[in-house]
Amino acid sequence: MKDKIFTTIDESEVLAVELETSLCKYPAIAPESGGEGELDKCIFLEGWLKAHGITGLERCEAPDPRAKGGVRPSLIATIPGKSDKQLWIMSHIDVVPPGEASLWKTDPWKVVRDGRRLIGRGVEDNQQGLVSSVLAVLAFLKHGVQPEKTVKLLFAADEECGSGYGIDWLIKNKRELFHKDDMVLIPDGGDKDGASIEVAEKNLVWARFEVHGIQAHGSRPDLGANAHLAGADLAVQLHYKLTEKFSAHDPLFDPDYSTFQPTKKEANVPNFNTIPGEDVFCYDMRVLPCYPAKDVLDEVDRIKAEIEAKHKVTVSYTLAQRMESKPTSPDAPLVKLLGKCIEEIYKVKAKPIGIGGGTVGAYLRNEGIDSAVWCRIDDSAHQPNEYAIIDNLLGDAKVMALLMLSE
Repeated sequence: MKDKIFTTIDESEVLAVELETSLCKYPAIAPESGGEGELDKCIFLEGWLKAHGITGLERCEAPDPRAKGGVRPSLIATIPGKSDKQLWIMSHIDVVPPGEASLWKTDPWKVVRDGRRLIGRGVEDNQQGLVSSVLAVLAFLKHGVQPEKTVKLLFAADEECGSGYGIDWLIKNKRELFHKDDMVLIPDGGDKDGASIEVAEKNLVWARFEVHGIQAHGSRPDLGANAHLAGADLAVQLHYKLTEKFSAHDPLFDPDYSTFQPTKKEANVPNFNTIPGEDVFCYDMRVLPCYPAKDVLDEVDRIKAEIEAKHKVTVSYTLAQRMESKPTSPDAPLVKLLGKCIEEIYKVKAKPIGIGGGTVGAYLRNEGIDSAVWCRIDDSAHQPNEYAIIDNLLGDAKVMALLMLSE
């Protein structure tokens, strides 16, 4: 039966291109990025799945008055298995804007085929994973095969802008959907060989610092308190002192240490000869999971107090992001099983890894649900001329089919 399912997947290339092409016509962009949300794309996908025999569909709508229809919809397709244990394959239907139009060689909203590549916004991120999961399920339905576990295809909203209207909302408002013994595959990150299984993320803290001093003439710094100088000193001290204190290494990650980096710098005074009384800068902190974010912020407060006393300024900060994630064990059944499936299809030895970026997997892991982020991609996401490779799309569908066939 496995061979019949694989043959059906191989014969689904035209269908895969058709679905990619149709999905790309719907710019499912978040309101904060200038779009209307996912409603039109979700409605199309729901209709397409029904027309191709996938029933058991449930639309879950997070309220968002900024979006078309006032909602941010996620869609769930349920394929009953031989047991009630659940295997989720979670892709997302939102995309990022195309960016600079002049950098695109084609219309980003019209899929163009170039050999074995499909070019267009969203074709890899995350329509490759979406289409692969659908092809796998359609192959089961064609042959009347029941998966070992109940399969849940989740097409989520709002992945690109924080998941507040996507998986985070679903966990908080539809908690009955998820069980502690669920397995979740998120086909939204990987490498060209298909070997890397992401099982852990660094804790993510983004801080915006405001330094308040006293403005003065450039020739009389003694009459002022230079907020820019204090901010620069704070940025440097945070980098070196946090790096020194939180110095552990973990080979699961690359780089294998915590990072503390000043990033965005906002404008202060417009001229050369005024000492600024206000200064604003941002910090990106990605911390190994062995260190709680609270411990890092306690050290930030200690360093901040030193700078305030040294420069006679006051410093405040707000957190734009604070996300902590429990890891999935590299020895978890999901990871071991996925590794075997990858090796069978792609003939590579799978390896668990950690990443510095954030994924929707963090929300599930924090609920005690094992999740793995994996697919085989060239990682053209968010770039101009984004593309998906057809062979990856079909190969990933076979890996997913093997997962569905496994007890």
